[in-house]
Amino acid sequence: MQRSAAATDSRPAWNREELAADPHAHEAKADKVRKMFAAIARSYDLNNRIHSFGRDQAWRRAAVRMAGVRPGDRVLDVACGTGDLTRAFADAGAAAVTGLDFTPEMLEIARRKRLHARTSRGMSGPGATSAKAEVITYVQGDAMALPFPDESFDIVSIAFGIRNVSDPHAALREFRRVLRRGGRLAILEFTRPRCAPVRWLSDVYTNVIMPRTAAIISGDRSGAYRYLPRSIATFMEREEMVGAIESARFRNVRLRLLSFGIAGCYVADAAD
Repeated sequence: MQRSAAATDSRPAWNREELAADPHAHEAKADKVRKMFAAIARSYDLNNRIHSFGRDQAWRRAAVRMAGVRPGDRVLDVACGTGDLTRAFADAGAAAVTGLDFTPEMLEIARRKRLHARTSRGMSGPGATSAKAEVITYVQGDAMALPFPDESFDIVSIAFGIRNVSDPHAALREFRRVLRRGGRLAILEFTRPRCAPVRWLSDVYTNVIMPRTAAIISGDRSGAYRYLPRSIATFMEREEMVGAIESARFRNVRLRLLSFGIAGCYVADAAD
């Protein structure tokens, strides 16, 4: 895999002063986020599994169920990363799934995982990708300027990515633009638990333990795992997120909390 300049730059993406402030307000947030994900791409899946205690896949499956995939649905998975949610939609029977991300290193891993998929029924050998893998396409792009015509999709999803976008409101408007009328939006994102003991435990784990162990596993020096807790703490509260979704011309917004409120899935319908 050819590595980009972002991946080979040894300077940290985030310094302590930038993270002490609001990282979402930084004028170079987009470049920093891209550099950060380029640096951790190779260990991204491993860290997700270890530090969520395996729950990250269950959260994605819950998002797919809430989105209500129907036969013939076309799905856009924004900020798809290494493609776990993209493939979950394919497994649920979507007719076509497009995974979009703006970090080439993440997309390279997603494409490799797709090519390595093998059917368990009747095919074998190096050229036998599964039928479900064949419905997936990966493209590089920006959540705030999606390279698709109006009303191209039945479902738009984004998992743990909306807080990494420079302007989430602009991204939500783009999601609405490419959704057909009556289409569904599914946003999976971390939240802060409101039960005091759970919140305390979550804060200790997210702010103290996880940044150290994740950085050791990944060998990361970009500041990615220091950015994560700050990006959660300084992002929109649940009520703000619901308001932002409604402002982008979505209706019937539902929120399901997962794992005691550590994560949440927002689902909404595209208004006429």
